[in-house]
Amino acid sequence: MSFPRYPKYKDSGVEWLGEVPEHWVTQPLCSIADECSESNVGLAGANLLSLSYGEIVRKDATANDGLLPESFETYQIVRLGDIVLRLTDLQNDQRSLRSALVSETGIITSAYLAIRPRNIGSEYIAYLLRAYDRTKVFYSMGGGLRQSMKFADLKRLPMLLPPKWEQDQIVAFLKSETAKLDALIAEQRRLVALLHDKRQATISDAVAGGMNPDSPTVPLHGKGLTRIPAHWEVRTLSSVTEKITNGYVGPTRDILVDDGIRYLQSLHIKQNQIRFDVPYYVTAEWSARHSKSILETGDVLVVQTGDIGQSAVVTPDFTGCNCHALIVITPRVESLLGEWLAWYFTSAFGMYALLSVQTGALHPHLNCGKVKALVVPVPPLKEQREISTAIYRQVREVDTLAQEAECAVVLLEERRTALISAAVTGKIDVRNYATDAAEAA
Repeated sequence: MSFPRYPKYKDSGVEWLGEVPEHWVTQPLCSIADECSESNVGLAGANLLSLSYGEIVRKDATANDGLLPESFETYQIVRLGDIVLRLTDLQNDQRSLRSALVSETGIITSAYLAIRPRNIGSEYIAYLLRAYDRTKVFYSMGGGLRQSMKFADLKRLPMLLPPKWEQDQIVAFLKSETAKLDALIAEQRRLVALLHDKRQATISDAVAGGMNPDSPTVPLHGKGLTRIPAHWEVRTLSSVTEKITNGYVGPTRDILVDDGIRYLQSLHIKQNQIRFDVPYYVTAEWSARHSKSILETGDVLVVQTGDIGQSAVVTPDFTGCNCHALIVITPRVESLLGEWLAWYFTSAFGMYALLSVQTGALHPHLNCGKVKALVVPVPPLKEQREISTAIYRQVREVDTLAQEAECAVVLLEERRTALISAAVTGKIDVRNYATDAAEAA
């Protein structure tokens, strides 16, 4: 649906607003809203709220986040219709959604700014501030080492205000249109989740049953798989590998350079591939001093801490790279194909086996010694290659569909953002939206 523009515009006098409808006015934030200053002294409130992905959500006050009950006395009370803004760390975080409308009374950290509109609709102001947030208005306004703002810094922020009845019309329009977009976004996200499940099932089925699901099987008493085809072997990982080691596990900040030897980390292991989309480098001299983690073609990389179970095979493009906090497994070429082992570790059975040997309560991680002792299924080498090729072909089709769905989510979210911004800055005229929608129906 296309929307008309207003018949007449004027210069708003604000660079980032540009031209606005002729009958709209701009007023400073302090003229239409006050800073909330209701403290939670005496634990008057217990409904803990948090700002998450641009929404105010309930949080479990009893969760072990390191906060004692008396810590909540420092929180502030917010009420229905208030607007919360997180205006801290503006310099380092330019991706988060920083504003949200409060839908229930509760308490929220005093690190956030809460404002209370007066004599004006909260929903319209919330949409306007969201548009300012999305167009990065706040990021050039903050001061101080952490680039943060208080109400005093924000009180002169120009607020673009149509007449009250028009504000209500804009809110009604945005509620209706964004609800439609939200439904489409949710549908695409469900599709992504289903495709993720299908991907996992495809891999797990293949590494459990091989190319012939009807072939005779025997029970397996190790961790993970319970049965395997009768003609497969069961081996300890150490018996079918040349070496199992790990990348450098010390701090990385002081060793990184602008160019040099590529330095792979867990964030580079995605969907059974190495993707060097975040560039990290070390010097050749540093890499030579840590030669045990220099990678060779065919090595299998397994994430050692964090997203345990993600794995990928080193291709010729990444031969000679070094790595950080990754288990590095070099298969015996006469017994084990790297691609097969990577698919096995990605399967539900392989992940279970890896998780069963992780150590460390506060910071779970994989230990090379425990990984070496894992029992793994080993089909004949020819069958390993056939299964790996079949998995790759099927997974690639699923990944393509998932990528298309994820792209659709991005486009729909961009459409949602643009629609809100256009409506609250007067780039489109929605005063006759209800009439136009009825006629279209």
